[in-house]
Amino acid sequence: METKENMEKHAQLIGIFWIVYGALGLLGGLIALVVLMSVSFIPEMGDIAPHILRIVGLAVASFLLLLGIPKIIGGLGLLKHREWARILVIILSALSLLNIPLGTALGVYSLIYLMKTEMIELFKPRL
Repeated sequence: METKENMEKHAQLIGIFWIVYGALGLLGGLIALVVLMSVSFIPEMGDIAPHILRIVGLAVASFLLLLGIPKIIGGLGLLKHREWARILVIILSALSLLNIPLGTALGVYSLIYLMKTEMIELFKPRL
């Protein structure tokens, strides 16, 4: 059995990790957007290639934004001990197991601690 203080530290750490992980996804999307948009303005590209690069840049940035926002929201919710955030991060953790190596490590760590009985008790709503 782990203490309540220990579980609170793990919950806070997991929340911070998910916020950083989501922010890295947003940063990756922004970098992809800037690089692909910048490359699309090279004059020797022809007529069709710049339009394709812009569409791909917007699609990649939008996709990474859609993946990053729930991670940040879940991390913020964990810091506030919200039950919905624990459930959201459990789902995100299961999905991130395929994202080797960072997603796998964070997913395993999150799943191990967020599924413990002590952590479930910590996140139960107070009446």
